[in-house]
Amino acid sequence: MFDTVLVANRGEVSVRITRTLRRLGVRSVAVHSDADAGALHVREADVAVRLGPAPARESYLSVERLLEAAARTGAQAVHPGYGFLAENAAFARAVADAGLVFIGPTPEAIEAMGDKIRAKEAVARAGVPVVPGASSGDLLAAADEVGYPVLVKPSAGGGGKGMRLVHDRADLPAALDSARREAAASFGDDTLLLERFVLRPRHVEVQVLADAHGTTLHLGERECSLQRRHQKVVEEAPSPLLSPAQRERYGALAVATAEAVGYTGAGTVELIVAADAPDEPFFMEMNTRLQVEHPVTEMVTGLDLVELQVRVAAGERLPLAQSDVVLRGHAVEARLYAEDPARGFLPTGGPALRVREASGPGVRVDSSLVEGSPVGTTYDPMLAKVVAHGPDRATALARLDRALGDTVLLGCTTNAAFLRALVTHPEVLAGRLDTDLLERSLDDLVTREVPREALAAFALTRLRAARTDDGPWGALTGWRAGGPAAPLHWDVLDPDGERLRLSAEPRPGGALLHLGGDPVAASLDGDLLTVDGRTTTLQHAVDGATTWVHLDGATHAVVEAPPLRLKGGDAVADGEVRSPMPGAVTAVHASAGDAVAEGAPLLAVETMKMEHVLRAPVSGTLELLVRVGDQVVVDQPLARVTPGEDPS
Repeated sequence: MFDTVLVANRGEVSVRITRTLRRLGVRSVAVHSDADAGALHVREADVAVRLGPAPARESYLSVERLLEAAARTGAQAVHPGYGFLAENAAFARAVADAGLVFIGPTPEAIEAMGDKIRAKEAVARAGVPVVPGASSGDLLAAADEVGYPVLVKPSAGGGGKGMRLVHDRADLPAALDSARREAAASFGDDTLLLERFVLRPRHVEVQVLADAHGTTLHLGERECSLQRRHQKVVEEAPSPLLSPAQRERYGALAVATAEAVGYTGAGTVELIVAADAPDEPFFMEMNTRLQVEHPVTEMVTGLDLVELQVRVAAGERLPLAQSDVVLRGHAVEARLYAEDPARGFLPTGGPALRVREASGPGVRVDSSLVEGSPVGTTYDPMLAKVVAHGPDRATALARLDRALGDTVLLGCTTNAAFLRALVTHPEVLAGRLDTDLLERSLDDLVTREVPREALAAFALTRLRAARTDDGPWGALTGWRAGGPAAPLHWDVLDPDGERLRLSAEPRPGGALLHLGGDPVAASLDGDLLTVDGRTTTLQHAVDGATTWVHLDGATHAVVEAPPLRLKGGDAVADGEVRSPMPGAVTAVHASAGDAVAEGAPLLAVETMKMEHVLRAPVSGTLELLVRVGDQVVVDQPLARVTPGEDPS
């Protein structure tokens, strides 16, 4: 066993690995960029080393700096986690050349499986069925032979980047051109392959584990069909699709795949299968690393995959045989992201004003959230993995739904409510899954409604803040001599950006609220909110113009509208342009003082390689509040257009 291991990653995976190392009595070394100096994975480790500035290429992707950190701390091995350099053969080779142990497969195995074309050829020779397709020659002619629809994808890389689904021959040339451009930009390699698209596909993957002494095992399968844009959202083990006999066949195919490239360590063989033909799986690819969704396998097998990875890398034999692998119960995992489903899943960010992670029977949370720390957009937007285990699938799904409802993060919009809607969707509960289900059901899964209880919490917290100790003349409570208290008014923005007038008339012990409908009596006592006689527990926090409210298992951000301005004796709303996401201003398309027309492009904001162009909401004169290069947060005012005549 090693004395010291450097964890060459960040976030929840680094926390997860560090805790296993501590249990094994192994000293852990964390690495961090400037953006992560106070992160949980830094606090959990025995020692931490700064790599460099926030950009990943200058920190987490710098092989030189990672090896320097290992040398400085006396590390004997490097665990790559997942993401960043985890499947980088050059990094694995550099680790070995430095006299260290790479906790993962050999560089040769990574290379063999990192190239999808080579991988398909290798497993086909081992008798593993592959999806009919082509990787060379005239791809137009090959598509005619394979049959439409076809899926175009890069040979290198993954994560859905560069993939194109083509239903008609006339659309294929344009799809090939755009896929090549995206593949070159994302992976530095524009080689493509195309495959027959499996109709109503299900994504089933098998966890494998191999030592250097000739033993290769499978640890059962995971169902990963709930995806959005080829990105997994919810995973479970075992798959509700497979019978015991089919499960054994899938496992045998995965073992044959791993043995075909002399694999060692933990890996995942991904298979695709038509929902109505589970006896005909096809090899898709192999991930040569620990997977994000590995906790569901751990919960049904009782095994610690990180521990087994470390022991195999240290030269030990696997301490179990295939007959020792027994699946008990069912486990489901949901990925909690900093994103806003109501805004097209745009990345979000902000301060973690309040954090509460779920707990309870069968619940596990892998997270790197720290209350008081910012949720940034420099890296992947995944914040945590919420996992639930139960004796059966229905219990596991119910526990996951409850755990997501108990998860609180105030200060940053997440996809938690979306995940709850997904895991309680009738098709999901019935196990009728395929990779298009989520996209087909988006209208049922995404809601923009803000309940009146959240509006009431906003009004009551603002009313409470208005009560000062300065006496009746300084207190903003609506007090007036000789009569009842006058109501206080606020304008908030509804999900469509329209103004909604709220008011509160102070009453003993609470207030009479006008929330856009009939007036209701309401009160707020600590975290107990009562509206019209119904009491519920909430969590709330105020951050500038935004009041964050978590109630009934969902979080809502109620944003106070900017003040109205007078023009020609009439009150008009500012033509304010706010950032829909955190990120950096990458372009400014007009100058301060310009007369701009409604709909004219004003600025561009980029986050996670996603650029969003912001346009003038009205015609008028432009005032700029930011410059190119400025870092901005969600809903930050970026520009203001004073309404005027259309310059066109």
